[in-house]
Amino acid sequence: MTAANLPGILVVDDNEDNAHIIRDYLEAKGYPITVAYNGDEAITLFQQTKPSIVLLDVMMPGRDGWQVCRELKTGASGKSIRVVMVTALQDWMDKRQALETGADDFVEKPFELAKLAEVVERNVAKLPKA
Repeated sequence: MTAANLPGILVVDDNEDNAHIIRDYLEAKGYPITVAYNGDEAITLFQQTKPSIVLLDVMMPGRDGWQVCRELKTGASGKSIRVVMVTALQDWMDKRQALETGADDFVEKPFELAKLAEVVERNVAKLPKA
């Protein structure tokens, strides 16, 4: 896939440093990135930019990642997007909850950027073909 064909990604993390590190790394790989710092902003930016992949932090004040994931996956474009939960939660119950809320995949914090890129690439491969 050429950089011009790479899908848009929405990065959602209330920790600005984390969000910027992820953004910079994935932009360097050619992905168009939008960043949101909370759940409300994530929903607004999702509707504006229509990304194919959402990297979604779980633990955020206000509307948390679980709620955002449910809203995105029950929306009109829910079937055509991939939601990857990015979480420090490592308990199997949390992983089960991620899948039950509609998440397609997850990455545990702390993560290596190369590992994150592998998860993104795996989910790009699973996107519906246009």
